[in-house]
Amino acid sequence: MFKKSYLQQILFGFAAVLLFASCDKDFNELGTDIVGDDHFLFERYTDASVKAYNQKLGPISSNNLPINPLGFYNNPAFGTTQANFVTQVELDSENPTFNNVDSENYDIDPTVIDSIILNIPYYSKVEEVEEVEVDGETEIHTTYKLDSIYGPENSKFKLSIYQSNYFLRDLDPSQSLGERQLYYTDMDSDIDNNKIPILLNDAPLSGNNANGHENTQFYFDKREHKTSALNNAEPPVSVDTRFAPSMRLHLNKTVFTNLLLNAPSGQLVNNAVFKNYFRGLYFKVENGNPGQMAMMNFQGGKITVYYNEDLKKTVDNVTTFERQFKTLTMSMTGNTVSLLNNSNENVDYLTAANSSQEASKLYLKGGQGSVAVIDVFGADADNNGIADEIEAIKANGWLINEANLTFYIDRTAMLDARSVEPDRIFLYDLNNRKTLVDYIFDSSSSSFNPKLSKIVHGGLIEREDVENGRGIKYKVRITNHLRNMIANDSTNVRLGLSVTETINNIGFSKLRTANVTTGYAPSMSVLSPTGTILYGTNIPVGDPNYDKRLKIEIYYTKPD
Repeated sequence: MFKKSYLQQILFGFAAVLLFASCDKDFNELGTDIVGDDHFLFERYTDASVKAYNQKLGPISSNNLPINPLGFYNNPAFGTTQANFVTQVELDSENPTFNNVDSENYDIDPTVIDSIILNIPYYSKVEEVEEVEVDGETEIHTTYKLDSIYGPENSKFKLSIYQSNYFLRDLDPSQSLGERQLYYTDMDSDIDNNKIPILLNDAPLSGNNANGHENTQFYFDKREHKTSALNNAEPPVSVDTRFAPSMRLHLNKTVFTNLLLNAPSGQLVNNAVFKNYFRGLYFKVENGNPGQMAMMNFQGGKITVYYNEDLKKTVDNVTTFERQFKTLTMSMTGNTVSLLNNSNENVDYLTAANSSQEASKLYLKGGQGSVAVIDVFGADADNNGIADEIEAIKANGWLINEANLTFYIDRTAMLDARSVEPDRIFLYDLNNRKTLVDYIFDSSSSSFNPKLSKIVHGGLIEREDVENGRGIKYKVRITNHLRNMIANDSTNVRLGLSVTETINNIGFSKLRTANVTTGYAPSMSVLSPTGTILYGTNIPVGDPNYDKRLKIEIYYTKPD
């Protein structure tokens, strides 16, 4: 009699989480779920047919991604990626008014802008908090470590921010405005040619910008910020504020004075009008050698306009004016586009990714990159819609306990320290652009790190060392996918494999030009700059890497 096994505890880093994988009741008679490597109670089969291929993607839709890369990333195994970005901007409070037109509303000076600050927080972690004595007073100083940064620390590049003049529509007029307008990774020249050629982050190379860190020599600074500002007390008092590392830049006062204070009538009345009047910001990076790249949450960014104007009061027919310090804020919300350019691409990568032959190595690259295509369980010789190997498993009456696809990393090709390996890969139904049934049935999650959800289905990198070791392999569980083919004669679909920034988002982005295998790729691969090289299936017997070839491992129980 076949007995159910229990899920083992799985340990990740410092957090021990007991995870239970749900299993569909329809499959109970075929066996139960195994987690871990203790398979001594079961038979093992590794001779099932698997063939894998590379597929270059080309330009892919990249609008309205949850996070976006910015900067340069040089990965010797693939090449250099340049990431620019364009975003719409919205007023946090619509229809603002200013005392700069009617002289009766102010005393001597009309409204004047003091400064405009662009601030976009970085992803960071606190490393140390300490008390420091400064001029006899105790201050709390915090040391941070930046997260999701690629490339040598403090490597610099030129950052230019312009006013975009390219209108990002919500809906596609070619589809009778019935579908969302798509924008693609290769539209950089369209955006660049339609920018207003006045540099917004034009702080001079002096004072706080003497080293050019706001423009010509930009880098992702991990230090916390300290700002001082006068409040509206009488007399005004300077108040210090400390906050986490961020992109903090001064923008051109003249441009925003004309844009806001001198706006034509009706242009600030609401954001629908404003987004056509002020079409957004274009972030352009140049001269990255090698430069750095960061994953940015632009939607968390703000443009704060600091201005002062008179507050007019009339009491008992006596009019007084009091100068007030005010702010107007704008958010980088609305439509966005991630703009990616690949250059200096590795010859081996290009050759493999553009080949239609069964591959000895699989090149997975995020962004405007590449995916792998995988065929499992071979041919259907009798044309009955069921692969012959699946029919053989059914005929033998195997009780499937576990099935995995194991992907070994080509560690020689990925040896360079600049080759940041993706933490996770994503296996999906290529034919129907959806997840596998194992993903759906896996209810595991982690409060320690949301990116560690669906841990039973897998796809996480296995490293030499949990913290910083080089990768060894990835394993993806397809137990229920196989059971479904056996029990329900479900279609043996073609599989796709990509890198992914997070397993929790399973949307797909459209290719500008469909290739011979697909017209879409996972959206979470588009925003990831990482890549990896895995061993494929076209590795002959006797080759030193033959045992690392991609294969299906099936653990089963023979019927009594």
